[in-house]
Amino acid sequence: MSDPSRGAPSIAPNLTREAVRGPYAPDPGGPLPDALLRLIERMPKAELHLHLDGSLRIDTALDLARTRGVEAPGTWDGMYHALVAPPKAADQADLLRAFDLPIALMQDAEALERITVELVEAKAADNVRYAEIRWGPLLHVARGLSLADGIAAVVRGAERASRATGITVRLICTALRCHDPAANVALAETAARFRDRGLTGWDLAGQEARYPDPLQHGRAFEAARAGGLRITVHAGEWGGAEQVRRSVEAVDPERIAHGPGAADSPAVMAMLRERRVTLDLCPTSNAQAAVVPTVADHPLARLHRAGNPVTLNTDDLTVSDLTLSEEYRNAIERIGLSLRELWAIDRFALDVAFADDAALAPLRGAFDAWADGIPELAGG
Repeated sequence: MSDPSRGAPSIAPNLTREAVRGPYAPDPGGPLPDALLRLIERMPKAELHLHLDGSLRIDTALDLARTRGVEAPGTWDGMYHALVAPPKAADQADLLRAFDLPIALMQDAEALERITVELVEAKAADNVRYAEIRWGPLLHVARGLSLADGIAAVVRGAERASRATGITVRLICTALRCHDPAANVALAETAARFRDRGLTGWDLAGQEARYPDPLQHGRAFEAARAGGLRITVHAGEWGGAEQVRRSVEAVDPERIAHGPGAADSPAVMAMLRERRVTLDLCPTSNAQAAVVPTVADHPLARLHRAGNPVTLNTDDLTVSDLTLSEEYRNAIERIGLSLRELWAIDRFALDVAFADDAALAPLRGAFDAWADGIPELAGG
């Protein structure tokens, strides 16, 4: 396990005050200083919005396609273009098509465990110290894998990779809006059996435009809560602020996955602050799905400065072809966060994570110790 504080003080003296003060980079629209980029890479990170089926390694996909007899591109370049979504899709539904091939390749326990391990390893390489990985178990039973065995495979992968890398990992079970409500109740009940092995959250995702009402799956949310799972829900990739409001009032989540359109409504922003609902934001993914015109137009900074709780995430390692360090760079370079604001958002994720204090207290201590060694952040 790497120490997130090791080596950091040697970087900080190379940072000029101009590189880190204020809401903008020293040269708006230009590249960030190398020292600031290195600091972002070394920063200990927490990621709360990360999809397993959107994070399949290209070489692993090639191997699984060959060994599972799945029709797919046979070259690295071809597989890359099959798994990585274009910079701009028509809408959310268009972006979701990038998940079709990964799901076809993730239909057995060995594949699920392997992909989970590899995702945790990739996050470790980016100095992510806490990660919540979500996936839809009902998507992976098409070839006869049982629901419980599929969940167990992801749990094993997370446990194994966590031991090997030192990352703290928690899992979020995701139901799909298009699935039968009764099947999602059974999913919630099955997922809750793994709560003591790191499966701590419940989510609902899928095409909001076709299935806008989360209360279609109200019984599944009730079953998840009864089983001790903490609640988040995808909202606002379609329907803007009104869809965020509707989702919060319907299922009373602790966190919303996405929800950038909340920034368009002062009333919805105030409701989120009052209820202390966190938005787990993904600027690059939102730009890909045409939720926002560009990454620079994303309201991350506006929401944070208005006092709305937010976290910053990639959504998908492969579909967006993005590391968390790169998204942090975007937050400063394109969106206009200051380094201190970026750090505050990163550190805040540990206060709303779906883990208990026994797991989070050491992480908070390590993160705070790291920041104390950076003059530009110390005391922030």
